Amino acid sequence: MKISIGKHGVVLLGLMMMMIYVANGEEHGTRKIGVGVILDMDSQVGKSIRVSILMAIEDFYKDTNNSTSIIIPHFRDSKDDNVEAASAAIDLLKNTQVLAIIGPQKSSQADFVLDIAQRSNVPMISPATNPDLSPIRTPYFIRIAQASSIQAQPIAALVKSFGWREVVFVYEDTDFGRGPIPYLSDAMVNISAQVKYRTLLPSSSSDDRILQELYKLKTMQTRVFVVHMLPALASRFFKKADEAGMMAQGYAWIITDVLTGLLHQLDPQAIDAMQGVLGVKPYIPPSNQLTNFERRWRRRFHKEYPDIDKVEPDIFGIWSYDFVIGLAIALKRVENEKSTFKKPRKALTDLDAIGTSEMGSRFLPFIRDIRLKGMCGDFQVVNGQLQTSAYQIVNVIGKGEKHIGFWNSRYGISNRLSHNQSLDYTTNKDDLGAIIWPGDSPQFPKGWEVATGGDNILRVGVPPKGGFIEFIKASKDPKTQVVSASGFCVDVFKAVIEALPYDVPYKFIPYENSNGEPIGDYSDLVYQIVLEKFDMVVGDVTILWNRSNYVEFTLPYSESGVSMLVPVTVDDSKDTWIFMRPLEKELWITIGGFFIYIGFVVWALEHRVNKEFRGPPHQQLGMIFWFSFSTLVFAHKEKMMSNLSRFVVIMWIFVVLVLTSSYTASLASMLTVQKLQPTLTNISQLKARGDYVGYQDGSFVGDMLKDMGFAGEKLKKYANIKEYANALSKKEVSAIVDEVPYLKMLQANNSRKYAMVGPTYKTAGFGFAFPKGSPLVTDFSKAILKVIEGQMSDIADKWFRDEADCPGKNEDLEPFDKLTLDSFKGLFIVAGLSSTSALVVFLFMLLYENKEILVSDGSMHSKLTAIVQSFDNKKDQKPSEIETVRDSNMYIQEIIIDHLTLSPAISVYHQGEGVFSPASPIHQ
Repeated sequence: MKISIGKHGVVLLGLMMMMIYVANGEEHGTRKIGVGVILDMDSQVGKSIRVSILMAIEDFYKDTNNSTSIIIPHFRDSKDDNVEAASAAIDLLKNTQVLAIIGPQKSSQADFVLDIAQRSNVPMISPATNPDLSPIRTPYFIRIAQASSIQAQPIAALVKSFGWREVVFVYEDTDFGRGPIPYLSDAMVNISAQVKYRTLLPSSSSDDRILQELYKLKTMQTRVFVVHMLPALASRFFKKADEAGMMAQGYAWIITDVLTGLLHQLDPQAIDAMQGVLGVKPYIPPSNQLTNFERRWRRRFHKEYPDIDKVEPDIFGIWSYDFVIGLAIALKRVENEKSTFKKPRKALTDLDAIGTSEMGSRFLPFIRDIRLKGMCGDFQVVNGQLQTSAYQIVNVIGKGEKHIGFWNSRYGISNRLSHNQSLDYTTNKDDLGAIIWPGDSPQFPKGWEVATGGDNILRVGVPPKGGFIEFIKASKDPKTQVVSASGFCVDVFKAVIEALPYDVPYKFIPYENSNGEPIGDYSDLVYQIVLEKFDMVVGDVTILWNRSNYVEFTLPYSESGVSMLVPVTVDDSKDTWIFMRPLEKELWITIGGFFIYIGFVVWALEHRVNKEFRGPPHQQLGMIFWFSFSTLVFAHKEKMMSNLSRFVVIMWIFVVLVLTSSYTASLASMLTVQKLQPTLTNISQLKARGDYVGYQDGSFVGDMLKDMGFAGEKLKKYANIKEYANALSKKEVSAIVDEVPYLKMLQANNSRKYAMVGPTYKTAGFGFAFPKGSPLVTDFSKAILKVIEGQMSDIADKWFRDEADCPGKNEDLEPFDKLTLDSFKGLFIVAGLSSTSALVVFLFMLLYENKEILVSDGSMHSKLTAIVQSFDNKKDQKPSEIETVRDSNMYIQEIIIDHLTLSPAISVYHQGEGVFSPASPIHQ
């Protein structure tokens, strides 16, 4: 015969068994310690925790010698109401005088009860997850669950691992729901992900309200959703999400730890709707002890609640079991303490009448730090907070969940918990197991869809111009109305699309009117993104600061800068005065001045002692010019008598050697190399001459030239390369100013006609334009880098002529650089100082020889006249001085001969009777 015991009968049976334990304990002298338990008895979590608490007490006190004190649980039903929970706490503290309170399980109820427990010095042990409840701020609060803020890191790691840049939060409007949102938002900021939207749903939301919010989310571009709800609301939410078509391919859903841990509480229809969802939950390692506990737990639960068919032990029940074991162990350490409440003499309110627990403050330290080997592995409570070393990542598949990986704070995402200590934190999606995404797809969602076009196809705006077709050309088939595009920019775009880790369907839309004519310039084209007519723009669109104010650009994929292209003239080197061109005018004048000055110095030093420098005035004047200029070709025959003049001549000859060598090299280069000379050298010269300038129609370069000071009437617009070439050849303009890629293309096609000269004004180059905040910008930029490193050279070779094939590439297109005065400034300083120093020394010697004149009586005019006469008089030389002069002249001539031997570019001379005359080479 089957005996049926009702629900209340089972409860009475349990209490009778507890009374038997107590009676046996009393026989052995044990003491009963009351512990209050406040749970929502209608919820599965409340029932699970209740069964786990009863099992823990029974398992710990099976051995009656285990303790002299025994825990007696006093259960109270909060009835899912904050006031009921507070009333239950007051009853337990006032009438039962419990040592501690386990519960309530909900954050809003725990917040009510905590103030009462804190005031009474009674520890409150709760699985409430709201991070606003802090064991640090309120020491009598002990959390035996994970604060919901901790899961922000594993969820952020998941988002980062798949490269998602935008997420949407969906959470219920309760203390539980709102608690982790600020922490999740901060975690997204740390991985450079943007929270695009937050949907807040009351727990009592109707199905119509849920469906209305889902359709609103569906119109957005973001396809990654983080859901934080309790099972009751989540079950209805995901059913409606499936009904709205949002559990299909391309969507990504992540659920938080509480919902992941309670998936077994959802009905089968909700689980079917959640296929492909990812979830995170604290990891509990499997063990034989846990398996045995779960089997006993199911049996015990069915005895307690026979009306519930399918149930599984949840993580809150397992944590509660382990903590009650730790609570019983801690009680043994204070079992000799008195468990009484100290009440005030006069109580004005019921709260005052409760009093304060005398044992609570001494018992608290032992339960704020608990370490034991429990059902969940290493069960640790540190400073009132349960510790969890790792999170498990699961994928909802079939009727349950599938393990795909782990996350911990040390190593990040991984497929196993044991690691080499040298590994760093990582968020690599490849470390996860195989995932089946919504829509039964193995391809992970890109996290973003184009919703503005209505058909989830990327609307790509392109300029319809037909000028620079090498860069981009768009055309529409008149029959099918299908738009096709080609060119360098289009090939780069297609290569970037292929380099993306996901598929992006797209279609080209020319920016033109019904007649196929362009509507505006490039800035107008880019602005169509703001007007939501295009989802992006592809073309030779330059990245400019004013455009970046309303759109966002990718990294550039082309060369940058604005420069000038001018015609070149062939220098055939047949100029009559070509011998003057190696040196600039200032250098010629300086050299001539120094020749005269050196000749004067040498004449002054040699006039008194050398007959070659004496004679009539006109002869002496001629000698000054003759001697200095004869040193240019080393044809001077005069012997130096003065040591000072020898010093001057040696220094000057060194200067002449350098000058003649440099001049000879430059002249030889001009005579042997044919050069292409640009007609202009820089934009400033172009502006100063007031010449006409050409630029590309629709380009920003026109405004740039006006900002540089060019008059509007001097600027001419052209549409293509052919017009550029015609304008230059017909001399309609003196130069073309445009971006470097266009000029290089024109120059490559006409390499012997044009030269790119002048400074290059930097720009950012060509880029793809997107709406502000578009997640595609980052992905496209990464793909552009990949294309630049791989296919870019092949794409460029396809559309542009290789510069290596240009006949004029290796020719010097720069103007001939003349030798300047600055190049020889040091030489002239040395020559000037040496000659001037010698002249000053000579003057001092002359004055010293005529010191009698200086100290004699007479006018200054007469003294100067006498000194001048003394200077003009010939000074006799001693035989030894003559020999010294001869030796010095021979030394100077040997230096010259040695130099001539080493300098074949200069005519060779040999010495003959004091004069240098042409002869055969030195080696003869």
